[in-house]
Amino acid sequence: MYARLLKRPFELGQSFFLFGPRGTGKTTWLREHFGSRSNLFVDLLDGDLYTELLARPHRLETLIGTAHPDWVILDEIQRVPALLNEVHRLIEGRGLRFAMTGSSARSLRRKGVNLLAGRALSFQMHPLTASELGQDFDLERALRFGQLPSVIGHKAPSEFLASYVQTYLREEVQQEGLARNLANFARFLETASFSQGAPLNVAHVAREAALDRKVVENYFGILDDLLIGYRLPVFTKRAQRRMVAHPKFYFFDAGVYRTIRPMGPLDSPAEAEGAGLETILLQELRAVNDALGLDYEPFYWRTSDGTEVDFVLYGPRGMLAFEIKRSNRYTRSDLTGLRAFNKDYPMARCYLLYGGSTPREEEGVLVRPIDQALPGLASLLQGS
Repeated sequence: MYARLLKRPFELGQSFFLFGPRGTGKTTWLREHFGSRSNLFVDLLDGDLYTELLARPHRLETLIGTAHPDWVILDEIQRVPALLNEVHRLIEGRGLRFAMTGSSARSLRRKGVNLLAGRALSFQMHPLTASELGQDFDLERALRFGQLPSVIGHKAPSEFLASYVQTYLREEVQQEGLARNLANFARFLETASFSQGAPLNVAHVAREAALDRKVVENYFGILDDLLIGYRLPVFTKRAQRRMVAHPKFYFFDAGVYRTIRPMGPLDSPAEAEGAGLETILLQELRAVNDALGLDYEPFYWRTSDGTEVDFVLYGPRGMLAFEIKRSNRYTRSDLTGLRAFNKDYPMARCYLLYGGSTPREEEGVLVRPIDQALPGLASLLQGS
């Protein structure tokens, strides 16, 4: 078990939601920090308990009884959204504190349920980071299999990931009634994987998948709702150049992406690995930012003439820009996007992460080895 960076929920001591895709370690984290006998753990994956509370949400108070547990944990709250009205009442009436996990706040909002109007904080769990893995972090393995906790150390990671993807199709999509035709949705997923790390062209994906554009728009919405897809917007604040308009698309974990993306004689391994490397950096940036509450907003930067920076973080702590290259050497052309960005935003700290071993600074760009930068990302984002 790895110590996670996320500490704020139990430090702040207020009722909270912990959202994240399946398999990111939400339940494990809750049991580690809230598993004492003074707390009540309600597992909504328990069939009998689920059926009882689905039919009679008010039975939650009976389950709690007259005792006053330190915390009431509701695991997989999206399975019985009506419980949130009871949670609201028990917070107000009895001063109870709740810790609740779910696959997506957006999914719950679409169902029109009560999200407690500020009475519960909201946090997000991501795949493991390089700093959490410590000496077990292996970039080559991360590029192929990602960093879901159950993948690390698994004897058959490919088989696990294949099962994981199918579980999402079966349990999350089918049971929620989100997609009527799972064969169409599976074909869409494969097609969408070729958009990984690229500006998203929904019309192109629809053509390649032989689906109606509105259907594809809905499918991307499903990925957003389940937190297994992420659309990265373009950074346009005080833009001095003409910018592209489309967001970039990413699956949330490099291993999930590589599992969904088909590979054959006509597919480029280098292209897939390049998108996978960007995915690793993005999932690390998002995880550290969310875990530490740094309040950066992530973007990418791309001008109409194709000059690009992979990732931009913008927030109260400042502005950071990142390019990442797998090669153990870099050329001056690899700095082009960062130099252009730095010219427009001279207050930004600009980083090129590469596969070499020597840190240096060139033309205002801080060049850092990947295997040093990723484990130290928390300090880097905090400016220390």
